[in-house]
Amino acid sequence: MTTVKTIEISAKELPFHCPSKNVALWSSHPRVFLDVAKTGHATCPYCGTQYALKAGEVILHH
Repeated sequence: MTTVKTIEISAKELPFHCPSKNVALWSSHPRVFLDVAKTGHATCPYCGTQYALKAGEVILHH
């Protein structure tokens, strides 16, 4: 049984992609940008890792 990780990210990290630079090369997959700004959370279609915007974060659009 696999466990799904939820990683909190800050607004400063947007635009965000999975895998992040902290992932080991051997467990990497193609880079995919995730739209966390729209709903406050997103799931990677490759590895299933869930990302959530930290509570209280404000996204400033340019």
